[in-house]
Amino acid sequence: MKSNFKIILSDAKAVVARDPATPSITQAFLFSSGLHAIIGYRFCHWLWQKKWHICARIISQFIRFLTGIEIHPAAKIGHNFFIDHGMGVVIGETSIIGNNVTLYHGVTLGGTTVFDKSGKQLNKRHPTLKNNIIVGAGAKILGPITIGNNVKIGANAVVLHDVSDNRTIVGVPAHIVNKTTSSPESFMAYGSCARDSDPIECRLNAIEQEVLRLKNKIK
Repeated sequence: MKSNFKIILSDAKAVVARDPATPSITQAFLFSSGLHAIIGYRFCHWLWQKKWHICARIISQFIRFLTGIEIHPAAKIGHNFFIDHGMGVVIGETSIIGNNVTLYHGVTLGGTTVFDKSGKQLNKRHPTLKNNIIVGAGAKILGPITIGNNVKIGANAVVLHDVSDNRTIVGVPAHIVNKTTSSPESFMAYGSCARDSDPIECRLNAIEQEVLRLKNKIK
């Protein structure tokens, strides 16, 4: 339990470091519903590890009622975890979250039913988030996929596939934000794109430009 107290303290420090509206650890413990949910989860997870599953689930449901945040006691969550605002956050049973991860309100780490080649249902149904990840408000990360280190996920994105390290992804379904490149192939594919622009928007702009060029040629 002593190690759990250290982890909870690191979670409180993460609130102060990442939330300008919370200037002190005291205010974090008093007013941060996200921190309240995390503290409850840490205790429920400890009960779950002791095989007191029903007790863990009962307390978890009570914490959900109080905070509006649902974290399954079996989920595995690392240090310096921060849930900003938090209302509507759902973290499923087989979710794995690394260190220094930030979730905004409405985020879902949801499960899907997955079968192996022989038709047997797999136990891992929820996402794995590695370290130093920011997940924007309302984003949905679904299935046993892996989100790499240092990834940023935009608000309301729907992530259905693995994401490699150091990426920014947005949209429905989520896609990697394009980076500026001077190669002719990239220009033909995306048009003239600014840094960190949406690749789908770039393609639509390129198509629009090509249609106008062809109309003028026909005239």
